[in-house]
Amino acid sequence: MGIIHANIKLSNPVNRELNSIEVKSLVDTRALHLCIPEHLKNQLDLKELEKREVTIADGTKKMCSYVGPVKIEFKNRSCFTGALVLGDTALLGAIPMEDMDLVINPAKLSLTVNPENPNIPGGVAMGLKK
Repeated sequence: MGIIHANIKLSNPVNRELNSIEVKSLVDTRALHLCIPEHLKNQLDLKELEKREVTIADGTKKMCSYVGPVKIEFKNRSCFTGALVLGDTALLGAIPMEDMDLVINPAKLSLTVNPENPNIPGGVAMGLKK
């Protein structure tokens, strides 16, 4: 599969006076988290919650700031998450994609809402009884 990008909107839900920022993000299901560069952390005035040790693509470990909260919007979906401050471009990982019920369309190399749930995000909560 080729490289997939998606336009997402990021905002700071704690400081609603700040404008949201639309960014072109890399979409990677092998990554778990939202990753953002330092300048987006600064623009959104995100606070460091803790440091985390992260294994990057080449197998090395790196200490990174974990900041938040961050609101992510894509089409008719949104979620709240934290973000690792890492790299020079935004990267959308599997956890926020699952939270928004997004899927990759391999034929079009694009990110889209789950066609089984076009209007409202779906999710799985196994083990819970009605």
